[in-house]
Amino acid sequence: MIEWVYGFHAVEAALKARFEHIECLWLASNRRDKRAQQIEAVAQAVGVVLKRVERYQLDLEIDGRHQGVAARMRVDAKASDQLDEKTLCEGVASGAITLILVLDGVTDPHNLGACLRSADAAGVQAVVVPKNRSAEINAVVSKVACGAAEVMPVVQVTNLARSLAALQQAGAWIVGTSGDAQQLIYDADLRGCLALVMGAEGDGIRRLTAEHCDLLVKLPMAGVVSSLNVSVATGVCLFEVVRQRAILAR
Repeated sequence: MIEWVYGFHAVEAALKARFEHIECLWLASNRRDKRAQQIEAVAQAVGVVLKRVERYQLDLEIDGRHQGVAARMRVDAKASDQLDEKTLCEGVASGAITLILVLDGVTDPHNLGACLRSADAAGVQAVVVPKNRSAEINAVVSKVACGAAEVMPVVQVTNLARSLAALQQAGAWIVGTSGDAQQLIYDADLRGCLALVMGAEGDGIRRLTAEHCDLLVKLPMAGVVSSLNVSVATGVCLFEVVRQRAILAR
């Protein structure tokens, strides 16, 4: 499958992580600024030919805010070196993988991209999603993720509940988020090997998913809204993990 990746962050990440799968790289002829020069330098360094085109040509190809740069690449190759479920569990068992983000039914590509961006920033080592209840990692996800979609391993699983059980057996502590939880996330110990489970927009995590969690936690909500957007909540929860682990490391 061929798809355009666009925007400076996403294209630069693709050049650095997946340059061998880029079929062509376009840069608007009117972009001569520092960011454009940086893209040119990275492309030259990895041997990708850059073509200067008129901006209207990019407008015709890209349905989104491309910023004057786009790379046409084989998107099936993005997952070629990612973890599979077996390798993920082996990494947990060996202690090499200690932080996993699980997204239960996040179907909006903007939310998925934002979650991947937060996951990368927080040091998440893998993101787990169900095959049939998740947005595809497409150009929109790549643009929103600002490069994280090109480097973050995303493990697609057929049965999420079974996968959580396998992670538990490997030694991961499964912490799910739910508005019905009794405990605040700030009162939970998140310093060990952890798989943080975030639910879908509106519905939250599914009942069967919740049943496979070792602990359910929630964020305090002081206003009239009952929940945060999943990407916002993911960022808040992940950086609580980061905070706790920074204290432990002192």
